Amino acid sequence: MRLPWRPRTPRHPDATAPRPAPAEGAPEPTSAAPAASARLGVRRRLAIGAVPVLLLAWVGVANMPSAQAAVACKVDYAVGSQWQGGFTGNVTINNLGDAVNGWRLAWSFTGGQQITQLWNGTVAQSGASVTVTNAGYNAVIASGGSVSFGFNASWSGSNPAPAAFTLNGVACTGTPGTPTPTPTPTPTPTPTPTGGTGTLPASFRWRSSGALLAPRSDATHTIAGIKDPSVVYHNGKWHVFASTASASGYNLVYTSFTDWSQAASAPQYYLDQSGIGTGYRAAPQVFYFAPQNLWYLVYQTGNASYSTTTDIGNPRSWSAPKHFYSGMPDIIRQNIGNGYWVDMWVICDSVNCHLFSSDDNGHLYRSQTSVANFPNGFSQPVIAMRDANRNALFEASNVYKVKGANQYLLLVEAIGSDGRRWFRSWTSSGIAGTWTPLAATESNPFARANNVTFDGAAWTRDISHGEMIRDGNDQTLTISPCNLRYLYQGLDPGAGGDYNSLPWRLGLLTQSNSTC
Repeated sequence: MRLPWRPRTPRHPDATAPRPAPAEGAPEPTSAAPAASARLGVRRRLAIGAVPVLLLAWVGVANMPSAQAAVACKVDYAVGSQWQGGFTGNVTINNLGDAVNGWRLAWSFTGGQQITQLWNGTVAQSGASVTVTNAGYNAVIASGGSVSFGFNASWSGSNPAPAAFTLNGVACTGTPGTPTPTPTPTPTPTPTPTGGTGTLPASFRWRSSGALLAPRSDATHTIAGIKDPSVVYHNGKWHVFASTASASGYNLVYTSFTDWSQAASAPQYYLDQSGIGTGYRAAPQVFYFAPQNLWYLVYQTGNASYSTTTDIGNPRSWSAPKHFYSGMPDIIRQNIGNGYWVDMWVICDSVNCHLFSSDDNGHLYRSQTSVANFPNGFSQPVIAMRDANRNALFEASNVYKVKGANQYLLLVEAIGSDGRRWFRSWTSSGIAGTWTPLAATESNPFARANNVTFDGAAWTRDISHGEMIRDGNDQTLTISPCNLRYLYQGLDPGAGGDYNSLPWRLGLLTQSNSTC
């Protein structure tokens, strides 16, 4: 999101060692755990195994005493990793019947295991007896849905799986139990499809709008540029999140409207007035994480950070920042050179969530955690792609699932031979797979001034940091390959001076050579 030649003070906390537990700033564990470095100091793991425990139960659910509805559940217990004296456990409650609002799962260990840290719930342990209750954000288990939590624990001698569980005080034996109140269902956002299925072309042509969104200063915010947009469509409105840039630094802004013709006049809300707060926040990405019924806003703070809300239309509702990592990962610190750690991006498949980031120095990084553990437990990053020319693989990566195909699309912003910003593209059959160039050269770009025509005068020669208009709004980041649209930041070709004070604006690209 930044030009490389502007000197900037590093904004990174000290790096810490890898850890199998949630990162600092993730939902707080319910009891203290050994330091991450100590836990990972023992790398000679004795076993990695999964011990499924499938238990069916009938727990009554009622709206009133005279009306009861049965809920069947299945509990999966697995040891995700194990080392001398410790292990990580993963538990999933699968609801096979009517919805449950508020859950409490209990069991007893038989091998002397003691939980030292737990995420996505609250734990209480007395001797061998363990009780885990829901966190505030995952109390509801919808019909056909599931909820997962994980923990770290100690063991000695043996590590047998629990033999039985109870849900809300009812033994998971297949026998009807005491009813619990029927919840008010949490509404799930309805995605608005943007197109059908087809294939991506080998080259792209675009038509650009004029500048649709400009910065809007107020009594307490003097804004030079609006940039780094993320966009979803939900409940009949476009919801746009972006960075605000000024000589004094960066923060975030939100706006919404029903039609792009309204974008210029739509109210803008500065997110430093929400739980996100003041200070350095930039490069947002928004998506709906369906397993938790939560909206996530991912952004950079000098770390990889996020906030959540249940109501995307209420900008005051965003939570305070939490972090995916405890600090800058070692592999990034070792390769960043004089670059900067920027532009975090999350995408999930059916099993894992992947976190991408860039370093303004020719490296694209990726780490992952399970969908069940998200947002906790991200692995140490690996280098997903590198280029000896730092400008060829600079920043602002996007990864999308292509609708109707076993294909993912990767976009990365580059700085061209003319000093202008543009996008390269690759495809792969998997998020963690090998990426094959699609349109990745200056003569055949994904998006660059030479393959864009404008509605009116060409107001920018930079096609910079942005996001594709998606086919839905959930964590899979699915796009239709038909009639692609891309919201991007552009800049008056004659502008210059301090990078933070450049007058970035937002425009919309529409594909003009769709193959569908």
